[in-house]
This record gives sequence, structure tokens and C-alpha cells, in this order.
Amino acid sequence: MKARVLGILSLMVVIIVVTVSSVILTSASRELTQELQINRVAALNRFAQLASDAAQDNNTTQLQREMDRYSDLYGEGILIRLQQETLRSGGLSEDHSEVKDALNRASLNLSDTTLNPIRAFGTGNDFISRSFGTASQVLGEVVLEVDLDAARQKLRERWLAVVLAAVALGVLLLVAASRITGWVLRPVHRLSKAVHELEATGKTGHLPEAGPPELRELSRSFTSMADTVTESMESQRRLIADTSHQLRNPVGALRLRIDLLQLALRSEPDKDAAAGVVAELERVEEMLDGVLKLATAEHRAFEGSARAGKAPERQRLAVIDPYPILQGEVERATPAAHRAGSELTLESRASEGQIVCDPDDLAHMVGELLANAIKYAPGARITVAGKPTKGGTAVEISDDGPGLPSDQLAASTTRFWRAPQHSKIPGNGLGMTIVERLAEANGARLVLETREPHGLTARLEFVKPEEDTHA
Repeated sequence: MKARVLGILSLMVVIIVVTVSSVILTSASRELTQELQINRVAALNRFAQLASDAAQDNNTTQLQREMDRYSDLYGEGILIRLQQETLRSGGLSEDHSEVKDALNRASLNLSDTTLNPIRAFGTGNDFISRSFGTASQVLGEVVLEVDLDAARQKLRERWLAVVLAAVALGVLLLVAASRITGWVLRPVHRLSKAVHELEATGKTGHLPEAGPPELRELSRSFTSMADTVTESMESQRRLIADTSHQLRNPVGALRLRIDLLQLALRSEPDKDAAAGVVAELERVEEMLDGVLKLATAEHRAFEGSARAGKAPERQRLAVIDPYPILQGEVERATPAAHRAGSELTLESRASEGQIVCDPDDLAHMVGELLANAIKYAPGARITVAGKPTKGGTAVEISDDGPGLPSDQLAASTTRFWRAPQHSKIPGNGLGMTIVERLAEANGARLVLETREPHGLTARLEFVKPEEDTHA
């Protein structure tokens, strides 16, 4: 944006400087032309008067002497045509076409005492002429050659001064335009950056009040709005977490009462009804536990996004070897896999690299993915591996179960989403959402892909430790 504004301002500066320079140079040319014309017309009138006196006295000696002296002094030729003879000085001859035209005009009693405007890089001399005599008779004509070289040199010097001044003025105006543009656009850039930061992280820093008054007011308004949005989002997160946490107490008390009630029941129908209540209560407990985990994961993801790009805070995440954590989670999930008839395998660590991640978060993510694979792909072969990727290392959990259609993969990380074919399997639809949020909190990403010929692959992609540190 700054480049576009500066481009427009630069064009305007060039137009202004060129226009002002042209006016100044045109004025200088006119001034020098008028000054030279006044001097040469005075000399022309003087020689016309001398020629008129010489014609009346019939003595041209003094006139010729004055002509020669003038030509020696100024380097300009003079030609005076009398009725009896023609006088010349400075090598001027009537054979010259312009001299001949000047003589013809003067013989018609037409004075030509106007000089053409001086051009800095022109060539040649100019001529002025007039006739002399009495009121009733033209006694002769005077033609004066005007040497323009000295005036052209003065004009070129003024050109040089004007061009240097124009360049200096242009540079000064461009610097001023750059400073003013930066002053105006800097708050806009800060505001744009703050908008993107608010969109990505849910909060942003305080915008300094700088620039024009309108932008200062806009910065104040945006800061106030951002604080309100951040506070609202924080309140929502706290409300969800606090509500879920507080509900655990009455749910726990309810569970205790139901357990006591079951001890007092004697008939089988009453016991079956109580078992159904316990099942629903366990579902509520599982839902509350999932919501608490999700609130924690979203808070971690929110903090991770907020400090993205701040190397000192990102370095709080440990550079770890994921294999021991994968091994621990595989051992923990093996009994459940055996009960489901699944085969759980941890591949060799030979291809693994180090990752930047919170160890507890990695264990949580891998545990959730293994639980999903065991629950929704019973009897499948489940493989856990660490594999190198183009940008770092990935932790991959894959199975050869039924998998998910491509249209359901995109929705699988949505809160409380359940695949229609899994509606009868117990679950709350929060597991994949929790994994995705924790991955974001650790600078990674969750990728779900269909495995050929059938099955599902969940991959946690981490960047290299050194890239993360210098991000």
C-alpha cells in the first residue's frame, strides 16, 4: 500500500517540479531576451541617428569608425545602406539571406526590432533592422546582427541552477512524502496486523495512538473492541470449564445415591431400571470429562496461538524424543485393544526424530487417537509409528478398519460430531476436537487421511526443533 501511495505522490511531485521549473526557465528566457533586446535596440537607434546625420552631411567617415568600434567591442556586425553607398563592419554582408530580408523590410519603412526568444541550446545569431530618414523620405536602412551566445550561456547556467534546485526539491518532497505516508499508514499496518492477530488468537496487544486524529480514534476504538472480544471469549471458556467442573460434584453425589439405592433394590426390573440410570449417568460423566478436556485443550491452543512467533515463550515446549511416550501409550492401550480383538503394534524408532511438544500433551493426543482406533475399528491392525516428513517429524496412528468416507473426514474434528454409522457406539464426539486443539497448542497439526485399501490414518505433524525455535 505504501508503494502505491508513494508512486502516486512521486508522480505528482514530478509533475509539480517539472511545471514549476518550466515556468521559471521560460521566465528566465523571456527576461534575458528582453534585456538583450533593449540594449540592442538602443544601439540600433543610435546607429540610425548617426547614419541619418552622415547622410545629411554626406560624410560617413565617423559613422564607419563607430561601426568598427562597436563590432570590435561586441563581435556583432552592422550594415548600413545609404542612398550613395553601403557601409559594413564585423563581416556582415547583404548576401546573407536574413540580412537581405531585413533590408527589404526596412526599405518598406517596417521596423523589425523584436528578438526571437532565446533558447539555451539554440544556434546562430538574430538580426534587427529599421529605416532612417525624414518624415517624407527614407534615407537608408540599418541592420544590426545580435550575437546570442553570451545570453545562451547565461540561460544554460540558469538551467543548471534550476535543474539542481528541482532535483533537490524533488528529493526533499519525496522524503517528506515518504515520512508523511509512513506516518499515516503505520497505524493502518498496525491495525491490519492486530486484526489478523485477533482473528488467529482471539486477543491482541494494545495499539499505540499514533498518526492522524482519525486513525488515533480508530486505534482506540479497535483496542476497546478487542479487549471486549477477548474478555468475552475468556468468560465463555471459563464458564464452560467452571460449569463442567461444578457439575461433577452433584453428579458424583447422584452416583453415590444411585449406588446406595441399588443396594436396597430386590426385584430384577428395579435393578434393570437402576442399571439404565447408571449407564446414562456414566454417559453424563463422560460428557463432562470430555468438555473439561476440550476446554483445557482450547485454552492451551489459545495460549499457543497468542505466543506464536515469540521464540522465548515457544522454547518452553520441550524438545523430546517421542518414542518413550508412544511406547507408554501403546502399553497402556494394549489391554483394551486385546479386548476389542485388535492388534496394536509400535514400529521401530529407527526413523524417528525429535519433536517440540509438551510431553503430557503428546501422551494425551496419542491416547485419544488410540482409543478412537480401538473403539471404532474393532479387530483391526493398529500401527503407531514416527516418520520423517518434509518439514520435520510426524507421529502416525493408522488402522485397517472401515475408516471414514472423505466427506466425513472434514467433519470429524467438529465438536460433538458422530458418524451416523457409529451412533450406537458410546462416545461424546469430542476426542478428535481435543486432539486438534492440543496439536495447535504445540505448533503441530492433525491430518486425517483414508488408508488404502481401507482404514484411517491420523497423523500429527511437527516441525523440526531448530525451525520452531527460529520461527
